[in-house]
Amino acid sequence: MKQSIFSTAVKSFFATLALLIAFQAQAQQLPGGLTTQQVNAHVIDPVELRGVISDGEEPERLRPFVGRPRLQIHGLPKLNVNGFGQDLHARIKDNVTGYAMQLRKNGAPIYTLIWNWAKTPTDGGQGWKIDTRMHVASVSKYITAVAMVKLLDSKGISLDAKIINYLPAHWVKGPKVNLVTFRQLLTHTSGFASNSSQSNYNFMKQMVAAGALTNGSGDYENMNFGICRLLLAVINGNIPQNFNAGPLTDQVWDIISINAYKNYCQTFIFNPAGVANASFVPLPAYKNALAYKFPHNGEKGWNSGDLSSMAGGAAWRLSVDDLLKVMDHVRRRNTILQAGRTQQALDAKLGIDVIKPTPAGNLYSKNGSWSNGGRSEKSVIFFMPEGMELVVLVSSKVGADDDSIRGIVQEIYLDNLQGGN
Repeated sequence: MKQSIFSTAVKSFFATLALLIAFQAQAQQLPGGLTTQQVNAHVIDPVELRGVISDGEEPERLRPFVGRPRLQIHGLPKLNVNGFGQDLHARIKDNVTGYAMQLRKNGAPIYTLIWNWAKTPTDGGQGWKIDTRMHVASVSKYITAVAMVKLLDSKGISLDAKIINYLPAHWVKGPKVNLVTFRQLLTHTSGFASNSSQSNYNFMKQMVAAGALTNGSGDYENMNFGICRLLLAVINGNIPQNFNAGPLTDQVWDIISINAYKNYCQTFIFNPAGVANASFVPLPAYKNALAYKFPHNGEKGWNSGDLSSMAGGAAWRLSVDDLLKVMDHVRRRNTILQAGRTQQALDAKLGIDVIKPTPAGNLYSKNGSWSNGGRSEKSVIFFMPEGMELVVLVSSKVGADDDSIRGIVQEIYLDNLQGGN
């Protein structure tokens, strides 16, 4: 009996040792040059991002504002640029902690506004500049859409292809996930419906297991774009779809997908546009805005920190200048997307929330909002008629009622159209 017990114990020991050796060998082959120490140190669900509110589809809340009388327009009008800039500043200057805005035409600046604090005197005092970076929140989704269009085009994959062939093989796929397409992710019509701002790896894994029960219907979800970073990593060859490293599997997938997404965007979007060191964290070499309440009442601002776990649906820290450079290159330089592809993507609402018809042509916009404890950072980008692009970054909510920057811009744009044939 003793010999039998001893023999069983020895066999168990060697079996365990064999598993450990096999696992160690597997760990030594982690993709992307990762080490087990790096993987074990990675946090999928950072505590500091819990409770954050991302309102990328804010209603167009507006307070009464007396602008210029709207003219009866016949033919194709043009924007009164000076009137637009003056009205925009008058409308928001007393209702924000600070902001920066620039309007460009064919890539060249034609109107610039900077106002008050990116960091208030309580935090050392730093005025806004065009190169001040801030977390642009859901405006990051437009960057993700451009990256996915470029990658899919380069691989000959249709926007209407199903994503299930590129999701991690070890994930459980719930009902109707097999129906979800790339286009549906990029237009928030996938059918995933969480009623949450979350988009970290574990959350997305759980939602995919629950299924896309309303496939084809609209529901604004950060995870639609968060999943894109995983799909990108597989399609781009950064990680095999069937990669499995035992207990390290999910950690590895998260790190690889974040890095793959970041590197792809830097290489194929930011570098061609002349934007260096785009990041998910505040970089010491760059001026960075903080988020404030309005009025801030001398309270300290909020540094929203490392946003890597939200990459895809949010996370990019960029300046007005950074975004306008990207928009210029995407729209007309042919250095990022092929000629005509950008307009097709805009008309298909890929990474864009609102297409607003005007007498001068369509306004295409994407906004972002990131808040914690009443402290907010807000952003909006516009592709406008006449070859114009606009970016506005704000280091607080807008007024006591938190008005919509997008709504304000649209109203003032309409107020300042003039001329025509």
